Amino acid sequence: MSPPLWAWLATIAGLGGLLTAEIVLHRRGALQGLRSAVAESAVWILLSSTFGLVLAWTSGWAASGQYFSGYLLEKSLSVDNVLAFALVLGSFRVPVAYQRRVLSLGVLGALVLRGAFIAAGATFVERVSWAFYPFGAFVLLAGLRLARGGSELDIEHGRLIGAIRRLVPVATTGPDGRFVTKYGGRWAATPLLLALIAVEVTDLVFATDSIPAIFGVTTNVFIVFTSNAFAILGLRSLYFVLANAMDRFAHLAKGLAVLLVLIGLEMLVKPVLQVPTGITFLVIAVVVGLSVAASLRSRDHPSGPAPSIER
Repeated sequence: MSPPLWAWLATIAGLGGLLTAEIVLHRRGALQGLRSAVAESAVWILLSSTFGLVLAWTSGWAASGQYFSGYLLEKSLSVDNVLAFALVLGSFRVPVAYQRRVLSLGVLGALVLRGAFIAAGATFVERVSWAFYPFGAFVLLAGLRLARGGSELDIEHGRLIGAIRRLVPVATTGPDGRFVTKYGGRWAATPLLLALIAVEVTDLVFATDSIPAIFGVTTNVFIVFTSNAFAILGLRSLYFVLANAMDRFAHLAKGLAVLLVLIGLEMLVKPVLQVPTGITFLVIAVVVGLSVAASLRSRDHPSGPAPSIER
């Protein structure tokens, strides 16, 4: 399926309109608190599912199955993004009142950066016949790294943030949640701007795992982009739902590691063995479901103190 230009334009305009509406509602105070975050997250899931059904009506169930597989995979991997974002905002001591602003701009930047990443990946897959081998090996190694607990990021003292601190004046405080301010008679970045950059870099780091993995499900650029976009657009509300409940999903990382390993292996054998889309979706759903169930079960029978995330 290669959608016409108008379908691309309509989809991008629709996604932009949804993001704008969400930002406006938050600025007016219509969406506040945990209950609103849960409702908002449910609405994003409903919209994402509706898009998948529209895709089934216009392009067939095979394309819809690829979309739902990619969306479920990206949505599951985004739980790691939530943990990383909580660490970013905590390390930069971003007040709760300004976290939504940082995450809103972070989501917008993530859509642009991931769009470029997807375009580059699609070009590579299309022009290089053996592209699935390095992609598959990369996803496989990402799964093994995650299984060993190697997903931590040195965010605040990372090389990029350190370089920015050396090149750009940084104010110790930022009045009224601004990203830049006058400091010592000249313009300077605030910690809020550094937090935004760290959020963007963090998402891009995680995208290097998730986007190659989705190419293991489908090489259709439209499906890869839309499954990523809908998962990312719901990320901000998901953050406020899960940021203080990450300890409830202690086994999810193990399930995601299994998924990445399986998808990596599937990409390595794809030139000689095509796995049906229905099987791929079923495997993703079962692994994620079992991981969540095991996490909730261990939560009901804890063996020690539960970890917490500073907000």
